[in-house]
Amino acid sequence: MSLATLVNFVQFFFVVVAGLYFWSLLRGQQGSRVAVERESRRELEKLHHLRSIHLTVPLAERTRPASFADIVGQDDGIRALRAALCGPHPQHVLLYGPPGVGKTAAARLVLEEAKRNPLSPFGPEARFVEVDATTARFDERGIADPLIGTVHDPIYQGAGPLGMAGIPQPKPGAVTKAHGGILFIDEIGELHPIQMNKLLKVLEDRRVFLESAYYNRDDHNIPLHIQDIFENGLPADFRLVGATTRQPQELPPALRSRCVEIFFRGLDPAEVGAIAEGAARRAGMDLEGGALAVLTRYAHNGREAVNMIQIAAGLAVTEGTGRITQEQMEWVVSSGRYTPRLEGRVSGESAVGVVNGLAVTGPGNGLVLEVEAVAQPAEGAGSLTVTGVVDEEEMGAMGRTVRRRSTARASVENVLTVLRTRAGIDPSRYHLHVNFPGGVPLDGPSAGVAVATAVFSAITGRPVDGSLAMTGELTIRGAVRPVGGISDKVEAARRAGCRRVLIPRGNWQARFARLSGLEVVPVESWEDVVRWACGGPVAGAALYGPAPAHPGPAAASPASPPGFEAGS
Repeated sequence: MSLATLVNFVQFFFVVVAGLYFWSLLRGQQGSRVAVERESRRELEKLHHLRSIHLTVPLAERTRPASFADIVGQDDGIRALRAALCGPHPQHVLLYGPPGVGKTAAARLVLEEAKRNPLSPFGPEARFVEVDATTARFDERGIADPLIGTVHDPIYQGAGPLGMAGIPQPKPGAVTKAHGGILFIDEIGELHPIQMNKLLKVLEDRRVFLESAYYNRDDHNIPLHIQDIFENGLPADFRLVGATTRQPQELPPALRSRCVEIFFRGLDPAEVGAIAEGAARRAGMDLEGGALAVLTRYAHNGREAVNMIQIAAGLAVTEGTGRITQEQMEWVVSSGRYTPRLEGRVSGESAVGVVNGLAVTGPGNGLVLEVEAVAQPAEGAGSLTVTGVVDEEEMGAMGRTVRRRSTARASVENVLTVLRTRAGIDPSRYHLHVNFPGGVPLDGPSAGVAVATAVFSAITGRPVDGSLAMTGELTIRGAVRPVGGISDKVEAARRAGCRRVLIPRGNWQARFARLSGLEVVPVESWEDVVRWACGGPVAGAALYGPAPAHPGPAAASPASPPGFEAGS
């Protein structure tokens, strides 16, 4: 055999071996592909089968507002939301309010309305991207941030072909997905502080800059689109709508300064009842009047009302009654451990030592509560007992917390000084007990004028007008200072049936003069409060012990106190 023949044989042999090797690889790949496709078809069949199974649509989903008319009791909030987002220059918004009053639904509907406005910058493709701050997964190492965005570095498993080539891959977050639309962050007050700071930077720049130790601008192997992202950032020009059940002071000032603040209020019993009746109609159930009355006493918002209707309707179906009865609704209340609404109603009757105060129990939630005082002459040194208030409070957030004595308790001590200096009454000669009944621990200084009036009435025996409510901080010099939540407090007084409400002059708004059924009176000093509440001046109060006689019920509610012009 010649050398040439041997060489050709060897070459042919290696060609055959290589061919068999690659043919085996190809068959293996084809076999793997066939196996993968076969497994994929099985999984698709399972998925299609799962999708073919449908339960009935939950009642909560069927009662979800489809128009602004379906959102009950939030006309002012919706008007403000439209003004902030539907014009040519939409703003970032913070929505405050209790749960279940329609904040998310209103934000969705406002975007749809803005898209129909030719003056609005929101285009037809504008998206509504929703993020829940309580469940947004966040890694402090920067590995994952679904809100702001992150970079998939080559070292991480599953980096793909680009990662195998050492190329970092930016992954857009919700702020980029919302570009040109609205980013809705539910419970925005629960965001991680690092995420909050990053979000503020995005709001300022309207784009996201991502960083990676694996990015080198001089590396020509990096694709142009990734270079562009690292150099110029990802677009993030959106409008933020953050919803929260927290108080405004609990959110970072830097966030609040960039946003318009809008408040949704709590629903009154009639509004909750309207939602419940609509839910019962959608459930195909008749709702007895007694059952509705029970529901409105215990449901605090629309979501609770719908849930109670759904349970009661299920109970009616299983028992075959065909209608929701009072007994069934009472069972729902008992089994669900619902607590009654804190809805105060004034009696309208004048009483000694009893004053209708005003408080705020949450965003948009005002409440009328009683302040009661009892005074007994002491043979020796007197005493002071205060119940129903917070003894100690915490202030501050974002890493700094201050513990101090309750301002509500401090306001009671201010009252004692005012009684000495402005009414000639020595409180040390009495055993005084000031109580805030109702199970709502009171905090803040806004009960000062109510406490002072209650103690003054208890000592002098002069009744306080029972159809009147009041709020205001009282200084040791007898001045009435402005307080927070005044709109919610005035609305609470109106709902409670008050005829008149006293507020600090510093809180006066012109719209208060146009309220129907409620007279809002601005006051500057405690003497003004006593004239309106007790029907006479502070001067002439007995130095010790109660007054011998009350001038009569007519003087307890004067149309215009002497020396004080109504509505001034």
